[in-house]
This record gives sequence, structure tokens and C-alpha cells, in this order.
Amino acid sequence: MKKNILITGGAGFIGSHVVRLFINKYPEYQIFNLDKLTYAGNLENLSDIDKSENYTFVKGDITDGNFVFELFQKHNFHGVIHLAAESHVDRSISNPMEFIITNIVGTVNLLNACKTTWKENFEDKLFYHISTDEVYGSLGETGMFTEKTAYDPHSPYSASKAGSDHMVRAYHDTYGLPVVITNCSNNYGPNQFPEKLIPLFINNIKNKKPLPVYGQGVNVRDWLYVEDHAAAIDLVFHKGKTGETYNIGGNNEWKNIELIKKLCSIMDKKLGRNEGESAELITYVKDRAGHDLRYAIDSSKIKKELGWEPSLNFEQGLEKTVDWYLNNNQWLNNVVSGAYETYYKKQYGNS
Repeated sequence: MKKNILITGGAGFIGSHVVRLFINKYPEYQIFNLDKLTYAGNLENLSDIDKSENYTFVKGDITDGNFVFELFQKHNFHGVIHLAAESHVDRSISNPMEFIITNIVGTVNLLNACKTTWKENFEDKLFYHISTDEVYGSLGETGMFTEKTAYDPHSPYSASKAGSDHMVRAYHDTYGLPVVITNCSNNYGPNQFPEKLIPLFINNIKNKKPLPVYGQGVNVRDWLYVEDHAAAIDLVFHKGKTGETYNIGGNNEWKNIELIKKLCSIMDKKLGRNEGESAELITYVKDRAGHDLRYAIDSSKIKKELGWEPSLNFEQGLEKTVDWYLNNNQWLNNVVSGAYETYYKKQYGNS
């Protein structure tokens, strides 16, 4: 049976990889990509599949409840994969209200549309909410986040994602809405907007600009290659148990400063520079407010129940990522300059 699947935030970093995977793997699905096209949404990320017969792009805002409801009425979606979110911690510190409106209100608009449109006929329906490990707060030097870890968010971003997680569970418990939630670690890979650490530093190293490191760079993150995350999303969407949460991590813990030095070393080799040359660009800056010390995810549940495993270790993924950015200078230049917006205007007009 032909199924209409809505993917929100599908022009963004993670979303574009999920859209591509579903377009190519499931020709029997009609994939609707709903994206507001904010600064982080870039249709050039999907230029290779945007002519596919089973793909439809919709420009719109999940915070507009009437628009969302009308979209559901028109297309009768069988499933929703919800990735649209404000996701940059520094931006949330500067403008927390934007994160509350998009991440909480936008999510509730989608939940309401599902509840109203599906009218308790929930068979073969699913609302899949993608969240973050940051909702769990910060770890010490030992331990890992599990699906049972209590929420303890420390930034406006993580608090807004925690709020949206709670609303998704509330709609499951109160209305019986079929939902799943996944909480993932830091993603990296092709097509990531260069405000995030790895693409930002690749671009800065290439252009011999300073590499700003918060504090002493001792904060630890678990890194997940974006295509491995997309594969996990595919598994959870099709095989995950309704009402459950699954943690998705790369099992790749790195201190920020060690990651940056590794990145510098790889870039020196790729650019034909002397070993250590790029590391001289490292500049220590005042630490971020409320900066969590360490994140680490225990992915044993999704591995045991659904058979997911990451395909790459971090060194392999980092090398692959560097190669992509160095081979896609035009994409990076367009994003940095804002010229990628002309792609949308060319393809879809100014509406």
C-alpha cells in the first residue's frame, strides 16, 4: 500500500540524510519534506533526489497550527518522522523563546494534527520524535546515559527538547497516540551547517582562521556519523516498539581538544601542510554558560532489540567527513555566504 510519510526538517543536516535514505529505499512511500528553510535548512542538500517521483517538498512552519492541520487533512499521513528543531546551544542562550516556540509548540501542533486526523484509528500509524542526549544533563568521568536516566537539562535548548519529549509521551499516555522517541549523541558528517564544531573548524582550518575552543577543551562528547543515525531512524520507524525510547550513540567519546587536534592533523595531511601547523590556530575562549562536562550514550537497547550497529569508527568517519567538505567547496561557500537560498528561489519561486 502506498504510504504518505511526513519528515519535518528534511532540508536540514540529519533530515536530508533521512529523506534521501527513505526516497531511495522505499519507492512505495510518498515522502513529504516539510521545512521552514531557516538558516540551517538547505535544499541543495537534496539536489540529487529532488526530482524523484516519490518526493514532495513543502515549505512551511510547524509553529503555524492551522497550516499543519490543513497539511494533514490534505495528505492523510500514515507516519511522521519529526526532526524539525532549533538545535544550537549558543543560539538558545541568546534567544530562548525561539527554541520554546519551535521545539515545544511546534511539536504539540504536530501531535494535535496526528490525534485529530487519525481519530483514534491508530493502526499502522506512528509519530516518531527525534531528540537529543542533552536532555539527560551532564555526566561525571564515568557512567553512560540509558533510556532510564532522569532528565536534567541545563541549557534552554536541552530544556526545550526535554519539554517536547514529555509532551510526546503525554500524548501517548493520555490519548493512546502511537509514538516512539530516540535520543541521539552529537552527529557529524556531510551537509552539516558550519556553526557546529566539526564543519566550523574544517572551514576555519582551510582558511587559516582561529579555532575557538571553550574553556580548556576538556568537555567530552559521543560522536555519531550521520548516515549511521539515519540507518537507526529507519530501523526504529519500521521495527521500534510503540511507546518506547531508544538511545542512539556512536560509542566514540572524545574530549573536544583531542578531537580538534585530530582534525588539525588530518587537515594538515590533506592540505599538504606541515604537521602541527593547523594546531597553532587553536585559541582558548571563555567557557560557554552551563556547559555540560560529558555526554555518553549506552546504545545497548537498540543494538539488542533492533540489531543496529554503527558502521564507522570515529577516525574513519572524520576522514570521510573532511574529504566531503574539501571536495564540496561550492556547497560550503554557498552556505557560508547565504547563496544557497537562491537554490530555493530557482526551484520553487519566492513563496
